[in-house]
Amino acid sequence: MHKDTSLDSSEFRAVSHNRESADEIPDAAFAFRLNVREWVIVFSVTLLVILLTPVMWQRVEHFETSPDYRIPYSLSKDYWLYDRWLSEVASEEPAIVVGDSVIWGEYVSADGTLSHFLSEQSSGETQFINAGVNGLFPLALEGLVRCYGTAIQNRKVVLHCNLLWLSSPRADLSIQKEEKFNHPRLVPQWVPSIPCYRAVIDERLGICVERQASILQWVNHLQNAYFDQKSLYAWTLADDGNYPPTYSNAYRNPLRQIGMEVPSEPLDDPDRGVLSARHKSWSTTGVGTQNFEWVSLDDSLQWRAFMRMVSLLEARGNDVIIVMGPFNEHIMTPENANVFRQLQVEAVEQLDHGRTVVVPNSLRSELYGDASHPLTDGYRNLAQQLLDDADFLRWLNQP
Repeated sequence: MHKDTSLDSSEFRAVSHNRESADEIPDAAFAFRLNVREWVIVFSVTLLVILLTPVMWQRVEHFETSPDYRIPYSLSKDYWLYDRWLSEVASEEPAIVVGDSVIWGEYVSADGTLSHFLSEQSSGETQFINAGVNGLFPLALEGLVRCYGTAIQNRKVVLHCNLLWLSSPRADLSIQKEEKFNHPRLVPQWVPSIPCYRAVIDERLGICVERQASILQWVNHLQNAYFDQKSLYAWTLADDGNYPPTYSNAYRNPLRQIGMEVPSEPLDDPDRGVLSARHKSWSTTGVGTQNFEWVSLDDSLQWRAFMRMVSLLEARGNDVIIVMGPFNEHIMTPENANVFRQLQVEAVEQLDHGRTVVVPNSLRSELYGDASHPLTDGYRNLAQQLLDDADFLRWLNQP
């Protein structure tokens, strides 16, 4: 039996109407297309948000400092905060003390550092600012000063030289085997090449872009200050370390984490200060046993970075004085100490070209916490040595 598949007139009109509606769909889908003028507006607004967000954030986020302020240990990788802080004190007239954890004060509280005792013992005539950061070394310190320390210009600068970073090829980062180290985002990404640094190309490119983009630096600040030094993704998936693990952050509102107040150091830090368990002499006997594998100045990556940093600070119009040490000579064997002293003499000779270089006496053995970090009384003694030094006083008092 033959089935009639022809359409009557009403059915034909319905099909034609549906086809006309379908033909209109592409036009409807592109109803929100932007013309050139609208794209320019979108681009301009986006650019303004990117440029102004970090600037406006500084106006609304509470950031409390003090004369003895230093970047908190937990924010050691918050380079945006470091730049912000130095920019705020740039309008004042303090001397900037630049260096690694020896300047920052590994075992001491904020009022037990070299900068504190220099300010205190100079009778308040000069305020010394602690611009050290925990975990630094010359290759990273150079990057910090170059990219995030631009406010350090036309100032008096006390620059600490710590030869600890030449105590072995590993400390110098000149070994060929891959090595994990602090502050990889501050070291040179391309030139000079660091043999033990094996970051992939896209990671290196990302670091270079971040150094130029304040919005990315601000994002890094949020991660460090409010999300336990983690990205939002990593923070959300972080467990409590127990077994079986729990993921308490998975159900938290991330916006509630942003307290709009920069975290400060704990008032009673269990790891630092005269009452902490770590604030003790490196040895109760004072008998040296260490034999460091000192790297020569000509072969050292860290030394070349330090020399570049000196030149950079001078090029910015800073009046730089270099303080060598104090390195704990008591921790070494007598033979190894002799090698160190010769290395120190060579370092001073390379630095001493119209510059002021001060070499304090080694502190008493009990005033060191380890190979290079003094304890509180050690910093007090070191400050007194510097303020009794004729070259240091001449540098400090000259306009």
